[in-house]
Amino acid sequence: MRAQLLDATPLRSSPQFRRLWIGRTCSVLGAQLTLVAVLFQVWERTGSTVWTGTVGLAQALPIVVFGLFAGTLVDRVDRRRFYLVMTVAQAACSVLLVVQSAVPGFPVGGVLAILAVQSGFVAGSGPASRTFIPRLLPREQLAAGLALNRISFQGGMLLGPAIGGVLIGWVGVTGCYAVDAVTFACAFYGAFGLPAMQPDDAARPGLRGIADGLAFLVRTPAVRGALLTDLAATVLSMPTSLFPLVNAERFGGNPRTLGLFLTAIAVGGVAASVFSGAFTRLPRPGVVMLVGSAAWGLALTLFGLTTNPWLGLGFLALAGAADTVSVVSRSTVVQLHTPDELLGRVGAAEQIVGHAGPDLGNLRAGLVAAPTSALASLVSGGLLCVAAVAAVAVTTPSLHRFAVRG
Repeated sequence: MRAQLLDATPLRSSPQFRRLWIGRTCSVLGAQLTLVAVLFQVWERTGSTVWTGTVGLAQALPIVVFGLFAGTLVDRVDRRRFYLVMTVAQAACSVLLVVQSAVPGFPVGGVLAILAVQSGFVAGSGPASRTFIPRLLPREQLAAGLALNRISFQGGMLLGPAIGGVLIGWVGVTGCYAVDAVTFACAFYGAFGLPAMQPDDAARPGLRGIADGLAFLVRTPAVRGALLTDLAATVLSMPTSLFPLVNAERFGGNPRTLGLFLTAIAVGGVAASVFSGAFTRLPRPGVVMLVGSAAWGLALTLFGLTTNPWLGLGFLALAGAADTVSVVSRSTVVQLHTPDELLGRVGAAEQIVGHAGPDLGNLRAGLVAAPTSALASLVSGGLLCVAAVAAVAVTTPSLHRFAVRG
């Protein structure tokens, strides 16, 4: 049984990874606090769902636009120093959010502008942080380290919104922003303990460096297949935009039950992380990734077909577990196949896929459901996901042949 549980060996064996993980956990929680505070503040000022919808755009667009340029820069400089600069800049944006919240009549556009600038710095810190784990952990502990990162992310997603709501009710949005600003001290704590991390071979500047990174993605079947599998899962079968319609059909539109859908996915993801030893210790992460991605599509297909609301929540929990298995295994495949000098650019591409894929998937789901139904959108998307994953498996034999241990 112990072998099935989350493998905490990286936390015990590497003090530097342990400090980094603590800092990351606090940062994820703080980011969720800021998201809740921004949504609350924008809604209070405007009462408009259009304005609240732009919050996600303000966060995602800078990462998509600047991600590859930032990834090239990560592969040219000391990654630890670059990460520290990006973290300081994000902390400064958090302080600006604190200040603006205390200014009467501060324009909503200004709030979103600060959020977008902060997200621009995330476009740099994200690829930089993805280069650390291969330097800090031995090859056989990489999957366990990624699983630990995943559970810290999911814990922040679960607890952050609830804590943010309590803080807003207690100390207002200003206090909520202030707590996020304080959490950056933990991020500094994690980063200062890292050694200097120069890339093995500096990337070429500008567009030439980006072209080199894209050429590597195209010519490396395992990395290309891993990112295509992620796109298959998110673009073809992302269900979030359908939840209000499904809630209306199966729960009578009760707003208190709408949150159960996302909670079910999160609970499944946390459960998979807790028992991640069952798959991080397996020698073939490519096979695990393919199975997890196909299980995601199949679980959402079953969610669309079932008429029992509670059984449906169970299928969503299964989908959340499959997503965690797929994400951890995909990152393992990508990092083990990427040379050190390209980790920043490949990490940026992975971050862009992770942000753009779900947005496109939710758009696809809504467009399909509009002339048909939620059932048609869910089932067609899930089956297309399974078919696309099967196609990747057939055309990319290196994914299922690759083994971490011989």
